[in-house]
Amino acid sequence: MNEPSPQQDRAPQAEAMKWLSLQQERAPAGHWDELRGEVAPSAEAPHAAKLAKPPRSVSGPWQTFIGPLASETTGQLPDLNTRMANLQRQVRDNGITYNVYAAADQPQRPWSLDLFPLMLGHQDWQQIEAGVMQRMQLLERIMADAYGPQQLVLSGQLPAALVQGHPAYLPAMHGVPPVGGRYLSLAAFDLARGPDGCWWLLSQRTQAPSGLGYLLENRQIVSRLFPQAFEALPVQRLAETYRTLIDSIKARSPAGASAHIALLTPGPYNETYFEHAYLARYLGLSLVQGNDLTVRDEKLYLKTLQGLQPVHGLLKRVDDDWLDPLEMRADSTLGVPGLLQAVRSGNVLVANTPGSGFLESNALLGFMPALARDLLGEELQLPAIPSWWCGEAAALQDVLPRISSYVIKPTYPYNTDRQSFEPVQGHTLSRREQDEWAGRILRDPDAHTLQSWLPLSHQPTWQTGTDGAPCIQSRPVVLRVFAVADAQGGWQVLPGGLARLGTREGIASMQRGGSSADVWVQNPTPDAAQSQSQTQSSSPSPTSPPPALQAQAEPIPDATSLQRQRLVTSRAAENLFWMGRYTERTENTLRLVRLSLEILSSENQNLPGLLQFITRMATRHGLVRAGVPAASQAHRVFERSLIAGLWDKELATSVGFNLRAVRLAAASVRERLSPEHWRLLEQAESRFFSPEHQSAAPDTLAVQRLLADTSQMLAALTGAQTDRMSRDDGWRLLSIGRHIERLEFLSSALCEAVQLGLIGEQAGFDAVLDLFDSTISFHAQYQQSRTPQALMDLLVTHSDNPRSLGWVAHTLRSRLRRMGHLADGATTPMAERVPQLIEMTPESLWPLANNPAQPGNTLPLHAALVQCQTAAREVSDQLCGLFFTHSGEARYSVGA
Repeated sequence: MNEPSPQQDRAPQAEAMKWLSLQQERAPAGHWDELRGEVAPSAEAPHAAKLAKPPRSVSGPWQTFIGPLASETTGQLPDLNTRMANLQRQVRDNGITYNVYAAADQPQRPWSLDLFPLMLGHQDWQQIEAGVMQRMQLLERIMADAYGPQQLVLSGQLPAALVQGHPAYLPAMHGVPPVGGRYLSLAAFDLARGPDGCWWLLSQRTQAPSGLGYLLENRQIVSRLFPQAFEALPVQRLAETYRTLIDSIKARSPAGASAHIALLTPGPYNETYFEHAYLARYLGLSLVQGNDLTVRDEKLYLKTLQGLQPVHGLLKRVDDDWLDPLEMRADSTLGVPGLLQAVRSGNVLVANTPGSGFLESNALLGFMPALARDLLGEELQLPAIPSWWCGEAAALQDVLPRISSYVIKPTYPYNTDRQSFEPVQGHTLSRREQDEWAGRILRDPDAHTLQSWLPLSHQPTWQTGTDGAPCIQSRPVVLRVFAVADAQGGWQVLPGGLARLGTREGIASMQRGGSSADVWVQNPTPDAAQSQSQTQSSSPSPTSPPPALQAQAEPIPDATSLQRQRLVTSRAAENLFWMGRYTERTENTLRLVRLSLEILSSENQNLPGLLQFITRMATRHGLVRAGVPAASQAHRVFERSLIAGLWDKELATSVGFNLRAVRLAAASVRERLSPEHWRLLEQAESRFFSPEHQSAAPDTLAVQRLLADTSQMLAALTGAQTDRMSRDDGWRLLSIGRHIERLEFLSSALCEAVQLGLIGEQAGFDAVLDLFDSTISFHAQYQQSRTPQALMDLLVTHSDNPRSLGWVAHTLRSRLRRMGHLADGATTPMAERVPQLIEMTPESLWPLANNPAQPGNTLPLHAALVQCQTAAREVSDQLCGLFFTHSGEARYSVGA
């Protein structure tokens, strides 16, 4: 297939020989070898085939891939190692993760991606594309019948146990016409190449298929590592299919082209949450969770700072069972009460229509050839792996005696209502185990499906060999391809996919440590491209992608969104607000701990005023546990307690707790953060919680270095929040959160310092400047003039010092006024509660006649500081009540 001529082949063949010399093992006997484009010889023992001598040829696409590398590199070990290191660094830098059971106290698991792409020639892709589009039409027909006349069941062409008896079938949706005239908007098909070189269907996913975001990242990374090879093939681009999907959903939604589309995610603890955030950002969709949405008068709304905004389309990444706690699982917190009624009323399009889960049954594959002949009048172009549903007596009697030749799979996967289990390969079972499985099947035949075992094709991968050296090894591969609906009523297949790699013994799921690879589909010749554009879709295709469209993931522009202000959901607003507060709180407590440790190890460690100040501040902000002796009573005990509390996970006010809270809040709004911003958060947290810093007896100097490094990273994080985020209402809430926290902390710190009389002594004066991070500014402006009025000028009334209480209060008032267009201007009265300190003079706060050396002196400053603390707390409470919950009334929450 697509083999070059001998004259063109000579240079690439020479380079291929260099590559093949790095191969430690090739595909097992009887498996298709993707590198060579042929089935591995059967002379060698299965699962133990070792390369005796390099073969003389590789497949056509691999010849094209290897050829350009001869001019850029020798193709030997050092260069491939460098490329692999660059790949892994890019995965880390982009923050690509796949977490099986993500938790707050577990590190993010990096996405696993191999160096080499799976390459498909044009002829291979033609078979896949035509077969997938045909099967997509067939699935649509089956679902239309299942929720319509149900003739397939009545005529006996489909067993009722696989339709109405399937746990994923939703009787509540029977008789409901699909919004926009179509049940399915997208589906995923898992394929494998057999020993005959043809592709076979293994399974299909229709509820919430994953992979569309990960394959984009795979393409972006791998294409940059092999740019000349990418252009030499050349490889078909991906962006047009994503545009087609969104255009189709909009065209079929109730609001048409101006529809508001959202992506429904289970939340940041889902294993594929990175993909949800990435897709939402790439497609220009609102990323929402179930509690972001509400149903009013049988219509779906998004809770935003601007009030309830209508949602016309929902691209869901939540399985159907969890969509609506009123009609499905009552314990679901992932769905939206009343959502199914909104769908039945035709007011919202959900992709895919709820109830498609029965199409994922492994047993259905065995009935589809006959269904294709009846419903389409055609033979299936893409064969499926032979499957037998044990609920049929004849099939059961036929396959049960030969159970060792099959793979045992659940008829109802991913369901808790019926028996489900992991697939089991019959040839790996002992005789006793085979008998046990036969007994299980006989006790509940409907729940079991047997499929033929298919030797999976093997893909070359860059691995670490048994001797620890990198080498090329073969791994089994399963290809997931995606089909999407277009706006003209047809289908389009994404020209690529997600390749999943496993161990030599069998395919490993991504949940169990499997890896992935990019998929390159070779473009046809110019003559074939013209004919392909006419047959690319089962209906007139959308505009073909422009030549300048690159492999990288370009954002899809939306003419309507260019004039629309970005919506900020109440959940996103709350998380941004607390992200700002926790960031500022972490900075403040970090600076307080650093100041305390410096005082305890300096010449001022015996000054009672300073020791009382750090004791009060550390206790007030929860940096030491109750009952710890004051610093003046036991220096070292207080110091050890202060250090131990840094990483205390149970202490909700510790530096570590606050730092982790920043990351958790950011995870819920990850679609709003740049990769650099997210990476900075992860690096700060991972470095702070590194085990080497949490020893039983930590070195004080090492802890101080860690705090200094963390403080530096937080400063960079502050820069990212200030200059790298769009200044919409969500950003203003983040900024307001920071300024509320800063105003309360600094005003309380200054109040304590004044009450303890620290301003009258040099060490105390300098400690206050340090805590306000204003030492350099003070010396630059006032030199050694340590007067209370100079301190008031810089730390209270100054309009240019961002650590001044006046500047903080003025900025907070400004932010609140800018949000006056929301909630009928409710934030404007809040702004008036914040004192206008920059209009005051230092002398009005601290009259010249007052003696600063006397603790407890009553000053006008005290009233201003108390007003700052009160205003900060009141504004915080009012904002939470105003924006983060919605309690508007409606005549009907759901349909009667």
